[in-house]
Amino acid sequence: MTSPYSFHLHLAAWLGIAALGVLYLGAVRRAARTERPGTAPTRRQWFFLAAGLLALVVALTWPVADLAAHWSLTALLVQRLLLTLAAAPLLLLALPSALMAAATKPAPVDRVLEIVTRPVVAVVVFTVIAVGSLLVPVVAAQSSSGVVRGVVDVALLFGGAVLWGPVLRHIPGASRPSPVGLAAYLFIESIVPGFPSVIYVFARHPLYPGFAHAHAAIGLSALADQQLAGVLAKVATLPVLWSVAWMALARAAREDAYGSDAEVLTWAEVERQLERAERREDRRPRTRHARRLPLPPRLDRPPVTDEPGTGTGSEAPGSDLPGGSPGG
Repeated sequence: MTSPYSFHLHLAAWLGIAALGVLYLGAVRRAARTERPGTAPTRRQWFFLAAGLLALVVALTWPVADLAAHWSLTALLVQRLLLTLAAAPLLLLALPSALMAAATKPAPVDRVLEIVTRPVVAVVVFTVIAVGSLLVPVVAAQSSSGVVRGVVDVALLFGGAVLWGPVLRHIPGASRPSPVGLAAYLFIESIVPGFPSVIYVFARHPLYPGFAHAHAAIGLSALADQQLAGVLAKVATLPVLWSVAWMALARAAREDAYGSDAEVLTWAEVERQLERAERREDRRPRTRHARRLPLPPRLDRPPVTDEPGTGTGSEAPGSDLPGGSPGG
């Protein structure tokens, strides 16, 4: 049996992380040529980018990635938490609003953004991804296939973006719940997707055969490793999401106390709403503003007379119209 801590390069993960950084730099340079305000990243956004890429490095390379794939359920949960609670929000915070507006401007992408950032939809989508990635067949498949691992990691990053979509205020076109609604949303997100952790804590036998040798990696039996993973999932998730909910409520309370509104309406948000209104107008069926009037009778036959050839008698209908002559 190989050592749990044997070094592996994880070249695909390094290339993917480097590609993200290159794409970011290229998007920033292209946006700088437009000279639109808000396209240049701030110093904080550069910090968020570096922190988000670092979280990806820790989660997707040696040793966490190796332990998560073959040895420890606790390591697998750590990897999931890094992707959804750290890397995803940090990378979103690193993007200026103008860049996000350009990336989500196509109508299909904007429609997906509008739908998945609704709190109810976000809860469902994130729960499906978070719970689905922990199903026994999925964990077994990612343990034996690097391709499956890559697909699951990308899905978790997307799920993390969906989780934080209604929370972050700089995403043009995203749903913006009230502070109370946001706190309720984060409370639900901290409870519903985390119900597998309760199963891990109270299960009487290991659920994942692939982690049967956890003692060789972390010195715990497979069952103890599973219970530790359940506790860690709750201990790490609840403080993060509840802290953000508390900050939202505290900010709302301060705004109410001082009678101010700290919410800043950006031009990117205004432009997105105008684009959506224009698309809705284009999809609206055209209505006829006036009924079509019946055509007047044709004057292609001579007027009716009492006697043939006399040219006198009752006139044909419509002879008083412009251009008509009584007698044909």
